[in-house]
Amino acid sequence: MGEVKLIGSYTSLFCTRVEWALKLKGVQYEYVEDDVFNKSPLLLQHSPVHKKVPVLLHDGRPIAESLVILQYIDETWSGNTLLPQDSYDRAMAHFWAKFADEKILPANEVSCHRPLLLLQGQCVMGSFMAAWKDGEEREKAIESAQESFAFLEKLIQGKKYFSGEDEIGYLDLALGWIPLCLDILEEVGGMKLVDAEKFPSLLEWAHNFAEIPLIKERFPPRDALANYFHKIVGLKRSKK
Repeated sequence: MGEVKLIGSYTSLFCTRVEWALKLKGVQYEYVEDDVFNKSPLLLQHSPVHKKVPVLLHDGRPIAESLVILQYIDETWSGNTLLPQDSYDRAMAHFWAKFADEKILPANEVSCHRPLLLLQGQCVMGSFMAAWKDGEEREKAIESAQESFAFLEKLIQGKKYFSGEDEIGYLDLALGWIPLCLDILEEVGGMKLVDAEKFPSLLEWAHNFAEIPLIKERFPPRDALANYFHKIVGLKRSKK
């Protein structure tokens, strides 16, 4: 199926979801580490619009944006289908993945995709904002994040995985940042966003997902993620 190369960063939650998908499909690929604070000519060449990781190169053709890449991987390589076959279920998987990236994380501002935008004072929302806000703004950010997590709690109730099957799928990979870094985010921000009393089903899913060997083996080092988040939050607080 041609040469496959992934340009990414070990601190990017969005690169990790792409690697999970490639491994689930059994795709052989070359990984190229990029510095999100000092972007390489290779990254800028293949992602001239957003200038961010991840970028998947398939036979030299670039595909950007992690959720788009997940869909491309699913449609290009057979086996271990990620997206539902039913058109409505497939649309809902896309909807909830986009919802989580935009309302809870959110991907557009806080991730390793755009660290410089974060430092330039762009408007952000979601769980990450609560890590550096104070007082009433902080409480509002926590409340907003928890309201969004409540939708996911309702969605996962009665299921082992968001795919609705005994095997993980597209939405599980898209939400994989929750078991990957939520506790780190809470630690860095000195807050509690998701507890067992309010979100038992979501936390059970997170545990089940994180225990899958293929998923676990590609978790970035916890210390590296914690250091990265501390750096971002510290820089953001210094701009206040």
